[in-house]
Amino acid sequence: MRKTFIALGLFMTANSTLTHIPSITHAEGEIPAYAKWGQLAVLETKSKYPDADIIDYLHEGRETKEDSTIEKFKLWLKEGNKEFGVFVRIEFKTDTEEVVNIEFQETDR
Repeated sequence: MRKTFIALGLFMTANSTLTHIPSITHAEGEIPAYAKWGQLAVLETKSKYPDADIIDYLHEGRETKEDSTIEKFKLWLKEGNKEFGVFVRIEFKTDTEEVVNIEFQETDR
């Protein structure tokens, strides 16, 4: 079985301010289809949780509905002494890629 790795490139200053737009790159140089949605998930999560550092990232898959697609991510955040996960669901129109909805759900796992 061939394993691939995805790296989430966030350049942050000591006060957790993004100094570069996050980028997602594939270890072998290919850009995954969900990369642009992953960048949006990171940016929107950083906006919602400005005092937290995003310390991990996972693409959980894609769900297709009638006219829309949902990209699913789990981000792990650290804010002070607290660590927690945030499930991010980005729904967009499949044909135009127009964002329909972004949902956030916190979890302790």
